[in-house]
Amino acid sequence: MLEIIAILAKIKSMRSVKDILETKTKPFNHINPSTFVIDALNLLNSVNLSYLVVMDNDEYKGIFSERDYTRKIILKGKASNTTRVHEVMTTDLPIVTLTDSVEYCMNLMNAHKTRYLLAYDDMSFKGVITIHDLLRQVIANKHEVFDDNLAGKLLDEDEGGRIY
Repeated sequence: MLEIIAILAKIKSMRSVKDILETKTKPFNHINPSTFVIDALNLLNSVNLSYLVVMDNDEYKGIFSERDYTRKIILKGKASNTTRVHEVMTTDLPIVTLTDSVEYCMNLMNAHKTRYLLAYDDMSFKGVITIHDLLRQVIANKHEVFDDNLAGKLLDEDEGGRIY
């Protein structure tokens, strides 16, 4: 019975996607899909973020990130001043709900090898959760976010010589 109470207390104290979104400032990092990549890069620079949310009117369409630029423009020899954001943006990111925990988000990012998650409330786009958002939560609330036993297992797991 005490174990169940401890588990319920831990779940209650876990930070959620909603908590993260409420603490984030509302950046001006939305861009139209028909924008040229060069203009998107200038906006990325001015807002000092690694991604832009691609919106058509009020509808979410995708994410344009520095990785999209390097992998889909530079490495493929495309020109930033003639390529539009919709041609290179990422559209297949995992989705989380407002009640999902930080730990769930970390596991989802790891499983999908991504740095971004899309937060939705029902069918309504609410924002982006980044790896940096999660790391800030881990650092600030490390005793509440992760179970010490799980952290120990992750640290003890042999990676078989893999380097990340």
